[in-house]
Amino acid sequence: MSSHTYKIKGMHCASCAATLEKAFKKTEGVTSAEVNYGTETAKLGYDDTKITPDYLLKKIEPLGYSLIIPTAGEMGMSESEHAAHLGIGQSKKEKIEELSVFKRKVMSVIPLAAFSLFVMGWDILAQFNIISAAPEMWREFFHHLFPIFATYTLFIVGQPYLVGIYRFLRSGSANMDTLIGIGTLAAFIYSFIVSAFEEPLRSFINVEHTYYDVTIVVIAFITLGKYLEAKSKLKTGDAIEKLLGLQVKTALVVLHNKEMEIPIGEVAKGDILIVKPGGKIPVDGVIIEGTPFIDEAMVTGEPMPAQKHEGDGVIAGTLNTTGVFTFKATKVGSETLLSHIIQMVSQAQASKAPIQALADKISAVFVPIVLVLSVLSLLAWLIVGTEYLGFSQALSYGLVSFVGILVIACPCALGLATPTAIIVGVGKGAREGILVKDAATLEKLHKVDVVVVDKTGTITKGKPELVSINALNGIREKELISILASLEAQSEHPIAHAIVSYAQKNKLEILPVKQFEIIKGMGLKGKIGNIEYFAGNAKFLENLSLNIEKKSFEKDTLEGKTPVILATKDKILGIVMVADALKSEAKEAVSKLHKLGIRVIMATGDDKNTARYIASQAGIDEFVAEVLPADKLLKIKELQSKGFIVAMAGDGVNDAPALAQADVGIAMSTGTDVAIESAGITLLNGDISKLVKAIRLSKFTMRGIRQNLFWAFIYNIIGIPLAGGALYPIFGWLLNPIFAGLAMAFSSVSVVSNSLRLKSKKL
Repeated sequence: MSSHTYKIKGMHCASCAATLEKAFKKTEGVTSAEVNYGTETAKLGYDDTKITPDYLLKKIEPLGYSLIIPTAGEMGMSESEHAAHLGIGQSKKEKIEELSVFKRKVMSVIPLAAFSLFVMGWDILAQFNIISAAPEMWREFFHHLFPIFATYTLFIVGQPYLVGIYRFLRSGSANMDTLIGIGTLAAFIYSFIVSAFEEPLRSFINVEHTYYDVTIVVIAFITLGKYLEAKSKLKTGDAIEKLLGLQVKTALVVLHNKEMEIPIGEVAKGDILIVKPGGKIPVDGVIIEGTPFIDEAMVTGEPMPAQKHEGDGVIAGTLNTTGVFTFKATKVGSETLLSHIIQMVSQAQASKAPIQALADKISAVFVPIVLVLSVLSLLAWLIVGTEYLGFSQALSYGLVSFVGILVIACPCALGLATPTAIIVGVGKGAREGILVKDAATLEKLHKVDVVVVDKTGTITKGKPELVSINALNGIREKELISILASLEAQSEHPIAHAIVSYAQKNKLEILPVKQFEIIKGMGLKGKIGNIEYFAGNAKFLENLSLNIEKKSFEKDTLEGKTPVILATKDKILGIVMVADALKSEAKEAVSKLHKLGIRVIMATGDDKNTARYIASQAGIDEFVAEVLPADKLLKIKELQSKGFIVAMAGDGVNDAPALAQADVGIAMSTGTDVAIESAGITLLNGDISKLVKAIRLSKFTMRGIRQNLFWAFIYNIIGIPLAGGALYPIFGWLLNPIFAGLAMAFSSVSVVSNSLRLKSKKL
């Protein structure tokens, strides 16, 4: 069994998604089907040995839908093929073509609708004696003009709705197009019969009143609404479009000592590439020459360009702002961070949130229920209404109610409520360096009330740094560090790297060392010039019979700092302190989490003194120290057993069990390494402040979904009874199908527009 995601063409509302899911699930060999109207995709699980995409296409074609079968290359999701895809069901080119068709239809029908509304308004004002009635010659002219306008509108502009009726009669599957088609066709047929048999019918019904204007204006409004909806939906997918825009098509490679520009698809691992100022980095790699400033904002959310040095990693799609540099390609094609981000965002946008389940259930039965309600309403008017109003008036009101219910019923808004908010939310997160695995994770995150954080790499930087220097016996600080770094340069220990890195950043000389030797567990020694130097811990110095005052750095050791002492045989030259420093943003991030009402617990394998100090520095009031990865897992289970919704933030490697157990696993990714296997959310660059942004993003997205669902339901809960005439016996109110069409058209637009507001939210 395998899972595949396909683009679907022809979906017009949430009922379409329900119809397709039902059709796929009925197909023998299909084990799972999840159709998303917002993204216009179908995620299908089936047996590849029994079922082919062509077979699935044939199953849904009679229903009026198409399954877009990708090429073999697209199945591999190569960058060049993926670049044509917007992540919302169709390519950008197809979307623009669809918009162009809608626009032409709107431009042709809106003048007809405006004219119809003008004549209708004139009639209404004349009835209240506000203005005089139209001259008889004009009325006769309008009487013959409206059938022509309505015929063009229904059979040319409204063709998709008539096709919806045909498919309903053929297959029994109905959608929004079916409802609009039945309603407007009923109004047209009634009007046509009245026009054709005006005199014979005069004694039975009011032949002065026809509904051509309803057919014209309703189709015009619905088409305008669809155009605006399609235009808005295109904007919801612009996060993917911008990410795809970061992919470059060519790269400048050094081949045979010459610079050559080659297609990006031909770049291989190990190639040496050159990037000039203003150029985008084509693939992931490691700098081998140069110190450029790289703008990584579009990939990581970091606003300021960062200076890079030899040995630093660079990310495909980021921008070189200053300086020429050379780098070695380490990841190409689908392995790059940018490709991972695009794939992850696409999958998350196409996934369904649990909150969507209710809307899906309603959408599955929505159209049949509306069809039944419209018929019942018509029958009620004809049976009950005739008794009180007479047949002619009851028929007129019954037809208005029948058409009104069909037109105002809006499965589109229900289908768009959740996915559009998810698409925008996931896209906004990607721009901020927050990668969301799926919609369910984003929904769950807003409920989190406890965050468990790992210390190393999450609260602290994850690598030792030189944090203090104490030069003794007349030696200058620069000379002390130069000698110490020269010795440590021969070692592979993390503490040695911290000292050497400090010396390199401050451009201090690394001197040649002779007779170098490592003394395990204590330190190292070597000759620089004619002097033998020793570097190590206090025990090492004691072995050399040098007295070191331990009390001078006892406080530092209690804070988790490691002393490195430099000496000769005769005297101590200085002490430096190395520590895994607190991230600059950690304290503020913890404070903001507290303001959100979230309890923060730090879990670390370090000793209690170090944990206590780091926790106090970051403002964390609860910590668990000296624990193994399995103990972190138990801690999360303990919190969950008490009813807490727990998020775990860690480095995604040794914290994998805890990340998997947590309600929401949050991986702190650094450089070009994306730890997404066991985590639902990945924070690029290991930035703890993005954790706060991720939670706020979840809250904003869920608030938008609830607002969307409210408006989607309220349109239908109020509109359908109003259109059916429920308030007529009390207030004499009956909803004109024209206003029903206006409400229906803009219900979807309002839902999508509300989702787009999330883009302007500050996280």
